Amino acid sequence: MGIKADKWIRRMAEQQDMIEPFEPGQVREANGGRIISYGTSSYGYDVRCSDEFKIFTNINSAIVDPKDFAEESFVDVKSDVCIIPPNSFALARTVEYFRIPRDTLTVCLGKPPMPVAALSLTSPRWSRNGKVM
Repeated sequence: MGIKADKWIRRMAEQQDMIEPFEPGQVREANGGRIISYGTSSYGYDVRCSDEFKIFTNINSAIVDPKDFAEESFVDVKSDVCIIPPNSFALARTVEYFRIPRDTLTVCLGKPPMPVAALSLTSPRWSRNGKVM
């Protein structure tokens, strides 16, 4: 099995509701010009972050156990903008909901304008909003 092309992504989204809401294109008109935004790209799909963020910040200088984060180290934010403090990170969810087929593996990569690229591999056959870190 190879990498799935944008034609396959469009077909699966339209016929199997693999991505909702789905945007087949990526170039839009804005302020009299053309911009590249979210939607189907060459061999991929560019997602949007929702307005819900969970920011981890260790303001209490607590010992951080990655298997058992202290709930007081997280701040929930609902905003169009997310400012991440130094030495912190944020989790966001996608606007898009995904129904990935059993025989498909997905990779999520961060890209500019994000300051740090995040990589997440997901197991085949999952249905949920994506998580972006």
